[in-house]
Amino acid sequence: MFIDHIRIMAKAGDGGDGVVSWRREKYVPRGGPDGGDGGAGGDVVLIVDPSTDNLRAYHFDPKLVAEDGKNGAGTRKTGRGGKTVIGKVPPGTVVYRSSAATTAEAVEMERSDEGIDLDPIADLTENGQKFVLCKGGVPGKGNWHFRTATNRAPTEHTLGTPGEQGIFYLELRRIADAGLVGFPNAGKSTLLGKLSAAKPKVASYPFTTLQPTVGVVEFPGFRRCTVADIPGLIEGAHENRGLGHEFLRHITRCRVLLFVIDMAAVDGRDPVSDLEILRREIREYDEELARFPWKIVANKMDLAASGENLEHFRQRFPKIDIIPISADTGEGLDDLRQILDNEIGHRPKA
Repeated sequence: MFIDHIRIMAKAGDGGDGVVSWRREKYVPRGGPDGGDGGAGGDVVLIVDPSTDNLRAYHFDPKLVAEDGKNGAGTRKTGRGGKTVIGKVPPGTVVYRSSAATTAEAVEMERSDEGIDLDPIADLTENGQKFVLCKGGVPGKGNWHFRTATNRAPTEHTLGTPGEQGIFYLELRRIADAGLVGFPNAGKSTLLGKLSAAKPKVASYPFTTLQPTVGVVEFPGFRRCTVADIPGLIEGAHENRGLGHEFLRHITRCRVLLFVIDMAAVDGRDPVSDLEILRREIREYDEELARFPWKIVANKMDLAASGENLEHFRQRFPKIDIIPISADTGEGLDDLRQILDNEIGHRPKA
């Protein structure tokens, strides 16, 4: 089961209370105050773990609750601090804070017409990166701290403060250098399998890819890039039709978009119309995404009618880079690798 966005509840531990205590020892008639401080509440921390590839763990237990700090004790003993809870997330996780105070309120707001306000608070992309989601409560002070020259028997003490808590949304955006975008059956999965060692599902029916798949393409000189196969879009994907809306978020980190077009029109679609629809869906989803560098991968060039369609396509888009290939036979893949190397392999990430 692939989970790339989920709501969780997080609660840091409360700080322990300071205590009022008096020194009671034989032969010490005026012992004075010796109440110790409480312990700090545990934090809730997210850490980027490269061995984690989705948010499935939070589907079964959507809570991160840290331990409370313990109360202080006599003889100036400080209470034990609460244990920090660590939640592992994959690289590319965006964290949002919800305006809802409780899980029930969040669910009710999601069902309403107004929806729910989300505030992005972290973008976790680097392996080992840590982010304190909820800070533990501050411990209280014991009465030992309140002794003065004129108040030698203070009864004052402070209580620990509550730990931070809230409702948060985690959204995974797969990190890839290039994204393969296209209609179902355009050949994206076959292409990714030929370019890299990834093993996406390939079949002759639509929507064989049900989750984004990332493969690594190797270049000479120990250079490499990552390519993501995004599940097939359909017209209206930006309005949550088909699978496209669920996975368009995964191409927002790509450095270049590769529009894979079925140039042989196997399913009876027009290649020119396919590209126009895909570009429109990308633009409707995110205007900034529409300005990303992009190229056209003209696939299935080994089939009849592809040559004639390619000529018409070139006339319609004379200024756009078009790479003719056949993912099935391997024709043109070396050219595509060279282009990826030039665009990504030789260029450091910004």
